[in-house]
Amino acid sequence: MYNVKVYVTYKESILDPQGEAVRGAVHRMGFDEIEDIRMGKYFEIKVAKQADRTVEETIETICDKLLANVVMESYRYEIEAVKETV
Repeated sequence: MYNVKVYVTYKESILDPQGEAVRGAVHRMGFDEIEDIRMGKYFEIKVAKQADRTVEETIETICDKLLANVVMESYRYEIEAVKETV
């Protein structure tokens, strides 16, 4: 079994209105040293071992087709093998 953490964020060239709103709120709180805030999505996925494809292939297909709009967003992921208990 694997635990996969997926992070989806807007590409640098895409305006992030939520991030801008949070940055404005942070500035109003007096934290003027904050220059930029980008918002994103976070997913935790548990993946069983598979014989027909790799975990990477599975996660990339899910990200490309469902979790991220690849025109506007980029994603990265971390895979951690989990010791299965009996």
